[in-house]
Amino acid sequence: MNCRYSEDNKEFFFDCILDVLSDGIYISDRDGNTLKVNRSYEQLTGLTKEEMLGRKVTDLQADGKYDVILNPEIVRTGKPCTSVQTTKVGRKVILNGYPVLDEAGEVALVVTFVRDVTVITQMKEQLTNQQELIDRYRSEVKYFSKKGGCDAALMVHSPEMRRIVGVLNTIAKTDATVLLLGETGVGKDMLARKIHETSSRANQPFFKVDCTSIPENLVESELFGYEPGAFSGANAKGKPGFFEMAHKGTLFLDEIGELPLPTQAKLLRVLQDQEFMRVGSTKVKEVDVRFIAATNRDLNEAVRAGTFRSDLFYRIQVAVLQVPPLRERVEDIEPLARCFLDRYNLKYRKKFVFSPDVYKVFRNYRWPGNIREMENFIQSLIVTREKEMVEVVDLPHRMLHDAPHLETRSLQQIMDDVEKGLLLKAWETNGSVAEIAKIFKVDRTTIFRKLKKYSII
Repeated sequence: MNCRYSEDNKEFFFDCILDVLSDGIYISDRDGNTLKVNRSYEQLTGLTKEEMLGRKVTDLQADGKYDVILNPEIVRTGKPCTSVQTTKVGRKVILNGYPVLDEAGEVALVVTFVRDVTVITQMKEQLTNQQELIDRYRSEVKYFSKKGGCDAALMVHSPEMRRIVGVLNTIAKTDATVLLLGETGVGKDMLARKIHETSSRANQPFFKVDCTSIPENLVESELFGYEPGAFSGANAKGKPGFFEMAHKGTLFLDEIGELPLPTQAKLLRVLQDQEFMRVGSTKVKEVDVRFIAATNRDLNEAVRAGTFRSDLFYRIQVAVLQVPPLRERVEDIEPLARCFLDRYNLKYRKKFVFSPDVYKVFRNYRWPGNIREMENFIQSLIVTREKEMVEVVDLPHRMLHDAPHLETRSLQQIMDDVEKGLLLKAWETNGSVAEIAKIFKVDRTTIFRKLKKYSII
């Protein structure tokens, strides 16, 4: 083929010039006949030259190839025109049409420049995602502001917890996956937050996902997000998942052992390749997330039972911390109790104090619900009681069952506690010195004196 330009091959070179342009080019005459389209236009619309050349734009529109055309309007007005068109392949493109006039000033040709605005649409989507992220941040800030007072994660005095915190500080400086094991309520979530706060990602988002609280049919869409129309009831704009929103930060999956097997497979891919796909999408998204998992289940047993993938189990066993129950870290019990007492005194503007004997009971109680049980119990005491001095008689019977301090007190101390407890209940029930005197068959002066003695009135 002769590669030199000449009158004989100028049509060929004209087509080559059009194909060099990054914008789509569509040229039609005043009657709407399609004369030229370039390669970019084919790529943007999903249509081929063979489908368009020689055909009228109105016929192509009638066939459903386009939803918007500019030619008739530009021929009628002789002025440029702009519109947005949805192409056959679902792209949003902007059309800028211009008239080319003949010697008589009549429209001879219409040249339309077609530009992809999908990027603009993606930017709008990103802005929506950023707004959701800001909303999540606000909820996190609200969470931290509610905590108030001291930091329970730092209340470590027992040798084992001191060792664990030392290991935790070393792990936090890396991006290694962390697996926290331990009974319900031992403070795995507090340790996860402490890892994040001590890491290089401290200024980035931290999200906690409770795998037990998400319905099984929504787990994947919550973790990985979904595209518009991915399923019935989905947000029309789609939604980013936790992995996407935790980009550059830390994602904490609490009770990972409860995840369904299909989700475990997708989670493994994210951990291995740092990439995922939204539900309903074929587009891979890359993500940079520090991953922390926690469970109170025996994952070895779950692997044997076939309810937890062995490859995921081995993948998350990078840095494993076994958090002991509160009954095995007795040295931490009183500092934690003081911490929660200070926290809820501050929150509810109270001045509650515990007697020394109360702390003895706390140290000997087994705390089956661990730190969570202690925190909830102390909060309950503060919001339900009026008398701000909390003594042994104010504690529930379950806590006194194994309390050895009762055996070391004098008989008089034991009798005083019993008497005080009976009088307090009688006062709360009747509220009358005369009525209580009748119940216990003593004179009112005796009841009044004893109520004053025990600071009941």
